[in-house]
Amino acid sequence: MKIIVDAFGGDNAPLEIIKGAMLAVEEYGIDVILVGNKEKISECIEKNNIKLKNTELVDAECEITMCDDAKSVLKEKADSSLGIAFRLLADGKGDALVSAGSTGAITVGATFLAKRIKGVKRPCIASVMPSAKNPVLLMDCGANTECRAEFLYQFGLMGSLYMKNILHVENPRVALANNGTEETKGTAVVKEAYALMKAADYNFIGNIEGRQIPFGEADVVVADGFAGNLILKTYEGVAKVLMNGIKGVFKKNFLSMLCALGVMSGINDMKKQFDYKEYGGAVLLGVKKPVVKAHGSADARTFKNAIKQAVWFLDNNLIDDIEKAFSKGNE
Repeated sequence: MKIIVDAFGGDNAPLEIIKGAMLAVEEYGIDVILVGNKEKISECIEKNNIKLKNTELVDAECEITMCDDAKSVLKEKADSSLGIAFRLLADGKGDALVSAGSTGAITVGATFLAKRIKGVKRPCIASVMPSAKNPVLLMDCGANTECRAEFLYQFGLMGSLYMKNILHVENPRVALANNGTEETKGTAVVKEAYALMKAADYNFIGNIEGRQIPFGEADVVVADGFAGNLILKTYEGVAKVLMNGIKGVFKKNFLSMLCALGVMSGINDMKKQFDYKEYGGAVLLGVKKPVVKAHGSADARTFKNAIKQAVWFLDNNLIDDIEKAFSKGNE
């Protein structure tokens, strides 16, 4: 199993990306292709005393920044670390690609270089989030800020297959994010999507409000990329604020610090349960090769867990099952 890594994508590249890749090599027994400026990678490795294992270096003179146009991965910056990484993936030099770089550029590269699965209207970004009961798959998280009803219907199908194949949920509950649970609520697009999803073969349970998501009342939550990204970022922010608040309470005085000792195990369990770093990133669903978008501010542990998502992809038949589901729809 060989994972292609964009060594210069993300806020903490290349150091945390390289460290995360080496953690993944140790834990998952994979091979890695690090794509980026060889000179800078070598300097980083030497300066931080990192030993590369099962790793191939592929040179790239530049990288795509957050200010670059997303389509630059195809033309102006085709020789960037991300552009070369996608070409390696398309040419079969590796089995999956992981990058913490620009969401737009990764989506464009996945769509036009890794290629869409036949029948899929729009690939989407799907992110696993924690909840009080079980992991929840939120999609789309930013690839398609505006969606037609048909796109949302397809997101539900791909999300259901992801939960079955990757997280082994037997009959995933698929819900549509809305400003109310009633069928009559929402925009014209959401109402049309509701009608399509209601008639779908997957287990559609209706609309879901934002406050219901953290309680795990659905296994898959479908939204357009604008709303989905807002839900995701708000979720992460609130979790961080709550954990910092709890920490502040127990650090208030000597007595509260003593009390903390008695409940520290439970607090650590809760922190782990709601820590986005446990999942590391989001997957691109609807393309022919596994592509994972790691968190932009990923540290080594977060990036290692993003690579874990790619390993899960390759250990299961998700892409084959998505292709079969959409080929049936085209018959």
